Amino acid sequence: MPNPKRRHSQQRSAKRRTHYKAFADTLSTDSATGEMHVRHRAHWVENKLYYKGKVVLEKQSAEK
Repeated sequence: MPNPKRRHSQQRSAKRRTHYKAFADTLSTDSATGEMHVRHRAHWVENKLYYKGKVVLEKQSAEK
């Protein structure tokens, strides 16, 4: 397997890594529940799964 003949400089590595940026997720307030959630993701509120302000799924309780 080929290896570099000389060591690459730290500046060369830093130039390559300049485009890797950390960013915060965008949050929205749900119109139906008023809860904060990550945009374009379904979220659970009181055993109900909401997406775009509508109930998509309800969690069944284990009552007998």
